[in-house]
Amino acid sequence: MFVMANSYLNNGYKVFVICPLPNYPQGSIFKDYRNKFFLKEKINGIDIKRLWVFASNSRSKFIRLFSMLSFGICLFVFLLFNKTPKKVIIQCSPLLVGFFAVLASKIKGKTIILNVSDLWPLAGIQMGLFKKGIYFNLLEKIERYNYKSAHLILGQSEEILEHIKLSYPKKNFFLYRNLPDFKPPKVLSKPHSEEIKIVYAGLLGVAQGVFNICKEIKLPSNVTLDIYGDGPEKDCVKNISDKNPQIHFHGLIERDKLHEVLIHYDFALVPLINRIYGSVPSKIFEYTSLGLPIIYFSEGEGADLISKYKLGYTIKDNNYKALNKLILELASGEKNCLIKNRIQEISMGTFNLEVQFKKYLEFSNSL
Repeated sequence: MFVMANSYLNNGYKVFVICPLPNYPQGSIFKDYRNKFFLKEKINGIDIKRLWVFASNSRSKFIRLFSMLSFGICLFVFLLFNKTPKKVIIQCSPLLVGFFAVLASKIKGKTIILNVSDLWPLAGIQMGLFKKGIYFNLLEKIERYNYKSAHLILGQSEEILEHIKLSYPKKNFFLYRNLPDFKPPKVLSKPHSEEIKIVYAGLLGVAQGVFNICKEIKLPSNVTLDIYGDGPEKDCVKNISDKNPQIHFHGLIERDKLHEVLIHYDFALVPLINRIYGSVPSKIFEYTSLGLPIIYFSEGEGADLISKYKLGYTIKDNNYKALNKLILELASGEKNCLIKNRIQEISMGTFNLEVQFKKYLEFSNSL
């Protein structure tokens, strides 16, 4: 959403964003924002209005529900009693937060653009967070209400749009992928080396399954795995790295320094331990624009994109044996290492944010 806000700003629009007090990925409010219920700030020319949230990264579904409700209710009250633009763009998921925003916007007669990044509650079932029952049925009704109320639905994947079209074929739809907004650095020319450096950077949660990969992976002597990030499985990952000299855990890294670090690696690992229908990790677009070939440890639309555009390798069905076989082949030179310059050229040509936004702007303004 921040990238979309920047794109609007760069095209002459006045933009303001309503979001919770910052707490991701640690699950606690950042130090400078604590003990505040409402805060205004300006970032890169965008007016930001931050509202209170009960922050948590607990695995308890009740605490997670309370966390979403806390921000959702604050958002509903804010939208209801404050002046807002005629056109509002609502991020969904979280589903309940999206519902409160849609409800308030509908009451005030706004044009609603719904940006759907995940298919909840279906994703919750696939991740094993809950089972079908009363709670699932309630969430499904909320999901349908959100789609029915929207004037335009943006989907971050083809699968998302296909799913919604089954129930609402007459709605306006647009494929709007979560593409990065930065000028990619020049690909580093690396001298020939037998060393293979693999990197993972991102959330260390159950869905990503990095902890399981660390337990199952067998690294040849010339291969290392470096891990950057934070999340619920951080301590588990760190404990394994302390015992394995070929797995290096670096903790959280500042966003503006991340790309400087990533360009020195040979491959980027992008795992999703549970196949989540509709989910295409944005890391695919970000890392390939840096020239990094992807080792995609999952399936679905993300795997299809990797294969179609030859952006790396895919391992399906949580097949750790196949993952270890691939790494062994890369280490021994049996597989040709993908040329990073070519990866970057394909990515920048196929997944271009500026081109995508202009097409979206033309489409949304025509409604």
